Amino acid sequence: MDNKKIIELVKKLREEMGLGIMEIKSALEEAEGNEESAKKILKERGFKKAEKRAEKETHQGRVATYTHSTGKIGTMVELLCETDFVAKNEEFVNLSRELCLQVAAMNPETPEELLKQDFVKDSSKTVDDLIKALNAKFGENIKLGRIARFEI
Repeated sequence: MDNKKIIELVKKLREEMGLGIMEIKSALEEAEGNEESAKKILKERGFKKAEKRAEKETHQGRVATYTHSTGKIGTMVELLCETDFVAKNEEFVNLSRELCLQVAAMNPETPEELLKQDFVKDSSKTVDDLIKALNAKFGENIKLGRIARFEI
């Protein structure tokens, strides 16, 4: 595979997944230039890293809220992480908002039930997959805390 093609794929995967250049290049080489195989390799590596970090304490995070336009449904989600730096990141903030919408739409009773649900905006992923993807991207333990849903 020529260098130009590798550079293009690295750039594309970096924009898509937000991972490091060398990590992506290594996965592409292992996958012999196959983009889909490289994505699978990167995902597996990310999950392995996430498992190693699972025991790290999460003292930072964000509490996000959502109120439906009718004013009859409100949700609150606690998304936890290790550092204030990650808690302020735009992607972390967006995920916390998306989780509020998920709770409003799917009405899970526990955080564990929410993690198992298919994501409402992309049923090919679970909520747990979304959290693990951010975990891999930031290199921090990110986990779902408490959830609440109120309905009149």
